Amino acid sequence: MPEFTLDTLANGLRLLTVEMPHLHSVELSCSLGVGSRHEEPQLAGISHFLEHMLFRGSQDYPSSQDLESRFEAIGGNINAATDAETTYYHSRLHPDHVGDGLQLLASMLQRPLLSDIDTERKIILEEAQEDLNQEGQVISPDLLMNSLLWPGSPLSQPTIGTLESINVIDATALRTYYQRYYTPPNTVIALAGRIDRNAALAAATEAFGAWSGPAVEHTSPPNIGPTAGPASIWVADTDSQLNLQLAFRIPGRHHSDTPALRMLRRVLSGGGTTRLMQRLREGLGLTYNAEAHLSLFDECGSFAVDLSVTPENLLPAIEELLRIFEELTQEQVGDGELARVLTNYLFELEFSRDHADLLSARYGWGLTTGFLRSLEDERQESSSLRPEQLLRAAKTHFTAANLHLVVVGPYNKEDRKQVEQRLTAYCS
Repeated sequence: MPEFTLDTLANGLRLLTVEMPHLHSVELSCSLGVGSRHEEPQLAGISHFLEHMLFRGSQDYPSSQDLESRFEAIGGNINAATDAETTYYHSRLHPDHVGDGLQLLASMLQRPLLSDIDTERKIILEEAQEDLNQEGQVISPDLLMNSLLWPGSPLSQPTIGTLESINVIDATALRTYYQRYYTPPNTVIALAGRIDRNAALAAATEAFGAWSGPAVEHTSPPNIGPTAGPASIWVADTDSQLNLQLAFRIPGRHHSDTPALRMLRRVLSGGGTTRLMQRLREGLGLTYNAEAHLSLFDECGSFAVDLSVTPENLLPAIEELLRIFEELTQEQVGDGELARVLTNYLFELEFSRDHADLLSARYGWGLTTGFLRSLEDERQESSSLRPEQLLRAAKTHFTAANLHLVVVGPYNKEDRKQVEQRLTAYCS
């Protein structure tokens, strides 16, 4: 049985079906090719605002309670998320009610009321406050790092928008944005679980076949200028710990080094035997947890490490973290370590076959972003990696020019001076 099947309706909407007959549920997801990087600066956050508004009701279900209670009645709990490049809606359903779930989703997408904007605005403003301290300063390491990595780009703006932009988004702007991006050719529906492909196609055609709209003309993103690292941002804030994010700017997901960078992330993070946990936690006791992340966009990305430390552990933690990256640029990952990490990853890929939500998200997001990767693609690509490829990728991308640091919390000036000196000396 293939991992998935792909059908395209006459109106351009794409349907992915993952047949998992042993399950007792179906995961329904919808990915649209629109996110914060498609926004004008004065309307930053409108993708996320619009996502919220679709839960406010449709012509068929005129309130959020009407809509959500109908999903609950068929085993569902509709939710959504917005990122830089996509907007994603999803719900688990009972297999006997997949057609009902598709009809509900179709009502949300095709016939939203976009009413009660001011109430939703209050909710979003409350959400935005979570990234600010009492003085109105941004204290989210992710947002601060984005401003370092992508200066002048929409990627540097919060996905949720700013307090100023959220306050100026109105009904006209929402309706215009909706009409531009919420079209069938810009939409991917994925169904994973106890579902038959033919039944899924018939139900999707009934729910979405009459929907019409043009293909979205995405303009090429503006070139993001180079950054002159090492660079850092420091925000003083009252807390018992410092929140740190150290990141290297890297190429986008289509770059030939992406597989090696993915594996390097797993060398650093993902289990108790990985380097970050062994060195920073088990060996030195500097932090409770350290996690590496890979964020990959179409043409750019970042390789980041997040951790929290007490003020007295700031200097030794930064020193050890930089030493770990320097070692990756100077020494090959051993065959035994790479084999252990690879085996764990291959098991993880195999385990994902038991999770309809993971498969629905993987294939739906991949098709929406033009980076559709099957589990078998990942298995073969990862299994072919060699230590010299990881070393070459580390040498190329873990450079001082690509190095950035964010520190939020109760730091002192002397520690900041010493950390900045160590950043300057990185890989020298």
